[in-house]
Amino acid sequence: MTVSAANSAAGVAWNLGDLYPGIDDPALDRDLQSALGRAQAFEQTYRGKIATLAPTAGDVLAKAVQELESLSEQMDRPAVYAMLVHAAKTDVAQYGALLAKTREQRTVINKHLIFFDLEWIQLADAPAQALLRDPRLAKYRHYLEHKRAWKPHYLSEPEEKILDEKAVTGKAAFGRLFEETTAALKFPFAEDQGVAHLSLQEILAKLYDPERETRRRAGEGISQGLQENSRLLTFIFNTIVLDHQSDSHLRHFPHPMASRNLANEISDTVVDALLAATERHHALVERYYRLKKKLLKLDTLYDYDRYAPLFDDMPACDWPTARRIVHESYHAFSPEAGRIVREFFDKSWIDAELRPGKRGGAFSSSAVPSVHPYILMNFTEHIRDVMTLAHELGHGLHQYLSRKQGYLQCDTPLTTAEMASVFGEMLTFRRLLELYSEPRLRLAMLCSKIEDAFATVFRQVVLTRFEQKLHEARQKQGELSAETVNQLWQNTNQAMFGDSVQLTEGYQWWWLYIGHFIRSPFYCYAYAFGELLVLALFQKYKQDGAAFVSKYLDLLAAGGSDAPHALLGKLGVDVNDPVFWELGLQLLGEMVTEAERLAGV
Repeated sequence: MTVSAANSAAGVAWNLGDLYPGIDDPALDRDLQSALGRAQAFEQTYRGKIATLAPTAGDVLAKAVQELESLSEQMDRPAVYAMLVHAAKTDVAQYGALLAKTREQRTVINKHLIFFDLEWIQLADAPAQALLRDPRLAKYRHYLEHKRAWKPHYLSEPEEKILDEKAVTGKAAFGRLFEETTAALKFPFAEDQGVAHLSLQEILAKLYDPERETRRRAGEGISQGLQENSRLLTFIFNTIVLDHQSDSHLRHFPHPMASRNLANEISDTVVDALLAATERHHALVERYYRLKKKLLKLDTLYDYDRYAPLFDDMPACDWPTARRIVHESYHAFSPEAGRIVREFFDKSWIDAELRPGKRGGAFSSSAVPSVHPYILMNFTEHIRDVMTLAHELGHGLHQYLSRKQGYLQCDTPLTTAEMASVFGEMLTFRRLLELYSEPRLRLAMLCSKIEDAFATVFRQVVLTRFEQKLHEARQKQGELSAETVNQLWQNTNQAMFGDSVQLTEGYQWWWLYIGHFIRSPFYCYAYAFGELLVLALFQKYKQDGAAFVSKYLDLLAAGGSDAPHALLGKLGVDVNDPVFWELGLQLLGEMVTEAERLAGV
């Protein structure tokens, strides 16, 4: 496996042995075969009984759900392992084959389980409500309750089986094609001695270079590489969008984003309020980038200048330093959180080194509750990588603590899934300000944090609006050309920047590498939700101090055992109040004001 030896994260690769020791481990096949046998037995035992349960049959339903949870974890464990192996090295054929095999076999197993959800939602309301109140089902109350919320959108059992099976050769296949294609792309980067060909992660990192010419050439290289591969990538996008629209139509959702909102347990009204409130503050984005243009002493701020460091002597950050800073940040907040974070480092649950074929970006996989989470990132020696590490470890902490809820309720909706990650960033940002106390560096750190917050709030709302327009255009016009989508992308982004940032012509292609559009349509607004939520929570932390810590960790440990608004209500947060979003946006405004003060503007 070839890696960059010059990178301080070389050798920082995860050990997946707690799942399986290798792709040839016989336990992989044994788990799949055992899960199939258990699923067949489950179907024989419970088919026809769930839809006719008596109000007093809590023991029957509890036993069924416990078995469903156990065998679901067993059937998913091989697929989780295969996904992680493949993400770490997408260009190894055996890993791709294992991913396909586990997904296909999971579909075969799941055919015997689909009846359960369908029978549960068919059960009349009166006995269902009585069962939900049964103490024997207390642990699974929210899981069962939320399943019934999907009742209008389920199809018949034969139809559900067909959709589940076709997904393997449909959206899942195109998602894999996108991942492998973007991981293999090489982007031209002009150097004095010739043209280098860099991975997406390597060339994106150059947008943070202090030399403007380096940033300009990186921007041109990204645009050229994406344009050269636009035919395939545009086809993938068109296919994924059409597939999503087909699902929405078949399941009777009123609009393409409705299924995501239901999964997130958030109303259309709250999402609309979040998007609209953010857009009302676009002037704040323009105000900040006009400040940055002055600080960089530029006549025009181009898209490739947005992440330029204010000073060319900003300290770099190697892996040991990043590890120390992030661990100290979590430990200062809570020794228990610090202990858990340390496990990720000590037990090799993180894959951070750069290598050819590795999936871009970063993520934390919850894996399965009987094991622990795993984190993937691409460490490039920049200070901002500290924040990425803190972000993913926030996810990891959340997933680690919520394992006790079991496989069916350990994961949270996307809206609260981003809460712990952004909170971890805030803890680490505060630690960085302590370490770099000189006013000049504090200004640089503050501007970097503002830019990260803008990317998490304003940019993610822009991405959501772009998706809405993309899906609308695909529905009205049919298959879209790259040029048509380019225009949607450029117009939506320009609305956020106003005249503060000049978007280059090549920037129109940059939608082509954003994986969230492919993997999880309409995921992006969850980032804005999480950032604004955390800004409010951090204010409560500063007010309440140690009293807040235990409540916050309890919130993380609750996982998805209740609706987000109910869990957050225990901390005094009302996300259903449209005014709530203004608080976080006002705090962002205060950060910009502080940057202006430090800059003497």
